Amino acid sequence: MTKIGLPSAVWYYPTQVRFGIGRISELSECCSTLDIARPLVVTDTGLAKLSIIDAVLITLRDNGMEAAVFSDVRGNPVGRNVEDGVRAYREGGHDGVIAVGGGSAMDSAKVIAMYQGQRKPLFDLAVHAEGGRGMDAKAIAPIIAVPTTAGTGSETGRAALITEEASKTKRIFAHPKMMPSIVIEDPELCAGLPPNLTAWTGIDALAHCFEALCAPGAHPMADGIAIEGMRLVNDYLPRAVADGKDLVARGYMLAAASMGSTAFQKGLGAIHSLSHAVGSFYDTHHGLTNAVYFPYVMEFNRSAISEKMDRLSTYLGLVKPGYVGVLDWILATREDYDIPHTVAEIGIDDSDADRIAAMSAADPTAPGNPVPLDVDSARRIFLASMEGRIG
Repeated sequence: MTKIGLPSAVWYYPTQVRFGIGRISELSECCSTLDIARPLVVTDTGLAKLSIIDAVLITLRDNGMEAAVFSDVRGNPVGRNVEDGVRAYREGGHDGVIAVGGGSAMDSAKVIAMYQGQRKPLFDLAVHAEGGRGMDAKAIAPIIAVPTTAGTGSETGRAALITEEASKTKRIFAHPKMMPSIVIEDPELCAGLPPNLTAWTGIDALAHCFEALCAPGAHPMADGIAIEGMRLVNDYLPRAVADGKDLVARGYMLAAASMGSTAFQKGLGAIHSLSHAVGSFYDTHHGLTNAVYFPYVMEFNRSAISEKMDRLSTYLGLVKPGYVGVLDWILATREDYDIPHTVAEIGIDDSDADRIAAMSAADPTAPGNPVPLDVDSARRIFLASMEGRIG
């Protein structure tokens, strides 16, 4: 253990994760392990302006690697971002990708690494598109992931979300080789994240764990990971928001985010179904949108999740037991971090209610909801979230 109480460890679940303070110093070694000599560092426009990216480039170049940066990535990445990234990858003669940042950078990097070697049009390779299983696995470039936020957990997942501009629909790309081969989780890289983004991304990790636990079907390992991930969020998110330099809290939030994406191989649900649709139309922050929808989807699913909420409330040591205790905890968490109570407060109106409902019901996450989600029920949840009606 380090003096400040955070372990340094290497986990091999579901991929190699190098966890601990200062592990970013091992980035060049990781590249060599994967035979990457000319890495393309994929990040977002905001992070590209910060010293962390300069430090990454200096480290790589000092170790003889010809690295370059691609940062034309939106908060909700679109197909054009991937196409531009692939062009940069090919023109630079790169042989691997390093994703540095939050979910947008991770998802973009993973799809760039996949698409740079494919021949089919990009969205023909999406999971729900005709021919979506036609990826050439041998052409997927190696990926290293360096998360700087603790939310999406995309660093330990094999899937990525990219918005198709023409239809304003988020498409899922997935392949086992799209999971990064090595992940570096260094809490020092998260220390500068503002309190609001810390909260929004943290609740995203919470939503992943929560929906994984609630998804129907038998997957005891995912359930166990999900429930412990929620404990870490409960214990450490308040500390991370209160003091961004609390590296113990930052570290355990990184772990919780990775646990969320590991657990949701079991499934996600209507929180994400609605959030994906709304994010496609309004370009809202994914974690914030999840946070707003959280209690409305809980109430819709109440009949199917009450028994699981009994166990969760006990494990978390909540003041009230059962479903009511968990709902009160979620509502209090939202209030603590100034999360708006309605989607209207984040700039959404009901003019596209019918289309959002249809897209939500058709989203690949919808089948994981414990109560069947159809167009009518998605519309009812959406309208309830507009008006602030719970119950």
